[in-house]
Amino acid sequence: MANEDKSKTDSIIGNLMGYIDTRIDLIKLDLQTKLKSAFVGTLHGLCLGLVAFMVLLFLNLFIALLLNDLLDSRFWGFGIVTLFYLILLIVLLVGLDKKVFQGVADKAFRNTIYKTDESDQTI
Repeated sequence: MANEDKSKTDSIIGNLMGYIDTRIDLIKLDLQTKLKSAFVGTLHGLCLGLVAFMVLLFLNLFIALLLNDLLDSRFWGFGIVTLFYLILLIVLLVGLDKKVFQGVADKAFRNTIYKTDESDQTI
């Protein structure tokens, strides 16, 4: 009888250890998937940011050169474009509060950490 109880206990402990090992493997796999997704998203965002920066840079150069041609000047177009960005910088520094950006961040990251995953629903 005692041998049978020990066998059941060993079986239960073995099953529990197998369950814990499987659960750890699932957590590792889920973490790996999330890290891969974050890496791909970051890389994609950096590429888009670089292309957008280049477009903005060359668009500003085009506008400055166009204004130079229209004003028959070598530098007034660049001065006007620079003045535009200086005014924009002053408006951003003085006029906007960080709360505006906090609201955008709150909307973007709402319920992303504590959201239930499909892996949690199947177990």
